[in-house]
Amino acid sequence: MNIMTKSLIMGVLALTLSAACTQAKTTESKKENLKKVETVDIKKCKRVEIKTTLGTIEVALYNETPKHRDNFIKLAKEGYYDGVLFHRVIDEFMCQAGDGNSKTATVDTRLGDGDPGYTVEAEFVYPKLFHKRGALAAARTPDQVNPERRSSGSQFYIVTGKKYTAQQLAQMEQSRRNQQMQEIFNSLAASHRKDIMMWRREGNTAALDSLQAKLVDQTKAQVEKDGAFTFTSAQIEAYQTVGGTPHLDAQYTVFGEVVKGMDVVAKIEKSETGRNDRPVQDIRIIKMTVKN
Repeated sequence: MNIMTKSLIMGVLALTLSAACTQAKTTESKKENLKKVETVDIKKCKRVEIKTTLGTIEVALYNETPKHRDNFIKLAKEGYYDGVLFHRVIDEFMCQAGDGNSKTATVDTRLGDGDPGYTVEAEFVYPKLFHKRGALAAARTPDQVNPERRSSGSQFYIVTGKKYTAQQLAQMEQSRRNQQMQEIFNSLAASHRKDIMMWRREGNTAALDSLQAKLVDQTKAQVEKDGAFTFTSAQIEAYQTVGGTPHLDAQYTVFGEVVKGMDVVAKIEKSETGRNDRPVQDIRIIKMTVKN
């Protein structure tokens, strides 16, 4: 955004405002008009049992994300996760574990940076795999230092989230469309950086306005080609009935889901936490076992 003139910024704001007023497909549309995608065949998934100090959780690992599946199984078999803490827990959001440093952490130890020394390539299978309640996903460092959105080699989280109304999802959907257009516009503007800077110095508003109009048209064309962001019927049903964290979709790799033990996850979610969202009473993974 720092490379744009005020004129260019107003251009993209006008574009997003126009989009917000457009009665495109929304979560309030009839279900037959919503985008549909195939579902995961849970019966074909590898299972891993996670025995914790609060009970046992069983997860299914998606075949659609083989790099994450195989890495999780590898670490589970090696005993990497045995003894680690759920070091970050946020009610109505998620429960995070997998920091190898947490095995011997004291009360004052800052956690969240431990890993096996490598990252895993992002595997976004969206919208088929999304952040519904019970989803298993990989933690990662922020975009600023990790533009490829590669996953931590070991840290994962289980989604708890919350339920959303149709109106809330419609607003979120529109926000994501605006974000989609903003990102395209910014990318296009970045390729004209030298010209923009030169015209700014010269005060050439005519050239800037002309470029703005051109970029707006190109942005609209790209959105039409790619398809405007739309929640699927499966997402809408899940986010309204069981809940989740839709704002994380296509940002973090979802690679599995809880098939047994969501009551245990709920206990972890509701645990008392202190500084840095760490549970006051340690909640530990005793052992992970690959079942099939």
